[in-house]
Amino acid sequence: MNGIVIGVDPVMVHLGMFALRWYTVFTLIAAGTAWWLGLREARRKGLPIERIQGALVPILVGAILGARLLHVIDRPDLYLSQPAEILAIWNGGIAVWGGIIGGMLAGLLYFRRQGLDLRVVLDAAAPAMILGQGLGRLACIPNGDAYGAPTNLPWAFIYTNPAAMIPRELLGVPLQPYPLYELAFDLALFGLLWAARTRRPFIARPGLLFASYLGAYSVGRFLLTYTRVEKVWFLGLQEAQVFSIVGLMGTAVVLLFIARSPRGSSPWRASRG
Repeated sequence: MNGIVIGVDPVMVHLGMFALRWYTVFTLIAAGTAWWLGLREARRKGLPIERIQGALVPILVGAILGARLLHVIDRPDLYLSQPAEILAIWNGGIAVWGGIIGGMLAGLLYFRRQGLDLRVVLDAAAPAMILGQGLGRLACIPNGDAYGAPTNLPWAFIYTNPAAMIPRELLGVPLQPYPLYELAFDLALFGLLWAARTRRPFIARPGLLFASYLGAYSVGRFLLTYTRVEKVWFLGLQEAQVFSIVGLMGTAVVLLFIARSPRGSSPWRASRG
């Protein structure tokens, strides 16, 4: 059988009743890296760091709640039979789109109250967000919660550990290595955004970098989801594809907002509004 065998236990170490999972470690690394890079970009853009740092808790809470809620909604059969597992987010099981939406809403509400220019804040966040999303996919590999469709490709993932989150019937079955696909796409998009962030068109039009991130990720995620077999919501579209369309609609709204905004606005507004 050709493929890459993933037989590692999703639990890194057991400490009495506590279990530290690889998922938790990689997720914390991804979130920490994204936060560090976001602060670095905010400082470079002249945003007040002391007011930016206060957003960490609301963004994390919003992202976690949104990511978990969308994951639970997408898999009602699992959580209706095990309702206690809804709160066990440390075991894995989040939806990236839910995290993006929840984190953004919480962050935007916070920054709005701080009187900051939301376009500039979003531009500072865009490279950090996509890098964090890419690194976060590393957490899905030992956990088995973002598996692909069955395949005969020689680089398929083959899960053999019964503790993995994939359905029992897929244990030992070669699957598309979806986490690797998205990791590669996210890192490529990060490279493009990182290079574009200092180019004149993106400096002259605050918000354009974020719109580029949101639009490109929406298209990429829509196409990559064809390598997965998840629950179909409607019109043959999986959950991630539905929200990718929503993401494209959001991109259009951001672009319209940018087009109506005056050029040369200050990087942050002094009033707290």
